[in-house]
Amino acid sequence: MRFNFWRASILLLSIIFLSACATSNEQEVEYSDPRDPLESINRPLWTFNWEYLDKYLLKPASETYREYVPGPVRSGVYNVALNINEPFTAVNNLLQLKFQRAGKATGRFVLNSTVGLLGWFDVAKHAGLLREEEEFGEVLGTYGVGDGPYLMLPGLGPSSVRDEVGDLVDGYYWPLAVIDFWPNVARKVLIGLEVRGQLAEQEALLEDSLDPYEFVKNAYFQNINYKVHDGNPPIVIDQEEEDELDDLLEEF
Repeated sequence: MRFNFWRASILLLSIIFLSACATSNEQEVEYSDPRDPLESINRPLWTFNWEYLDKYLLKPASETYREYVPGPVRSGVYNVALNINEPFTAVNNLLQLKFQRAGKATGRFVLNSTVGLLGWFDVAKHAGLLREEEEFGEVLGTYGVGDGPYLMLPGLGPSSVRDEVGDLVDGYYWPLAVIDFWPNVARKVLIGLEVRGQLAEQEALLEDSLDPYEFVKNAYFQNINYKVHDGNPPIVIDQEEEDELDDLLEEF
């Protein structure tokens, strides 16, 4: 059993269970965001994640981890955990014919896995090879596959159908495919603790937003769009707003 199978099981069971709960509710609420057809399910999951799971478990655990584990140790463990992602980054770049970036990811993995002691030290960064992770979900997006419905996963946060398919595929690349279930869970937990600690400074933005759920959703899609287009997302023009602006200019 692999970690990606466990992730897929959570996703499937959550959608089935919460769909049943949503349809049994007599009060129907209409939502207008076409990216989020499961909003009636996603919002309760967001409340669970943010108001309970993060507040009482993830945030305290992250703060304790950062307080009692020395910075160099945290950095080393984090580097080792992310170094394992370099092979799928290389393959995913090859699938998009990004040969230079594929070579960079391969170089990072070889250099950090040897000189860097399995990735404990990110020596590749000092050689000018910066980390640029590329997931299979981004490959699908590059070839025109849409995001699919937005998903708020229990304990895992914002995602989409395309990204979940991408994560499943990434889990079958070496060396992730040969890592046993519990070591992979531990790796994900350590990454999660470090990432949660890094997000502490952004909590104020979330708390000050009028609708934290919408804030997170929009930030998620902006980030995914940015990654799919390698930092140069196309400018999308709202035709309706463009027409209204033209009409306004004509009046003057």
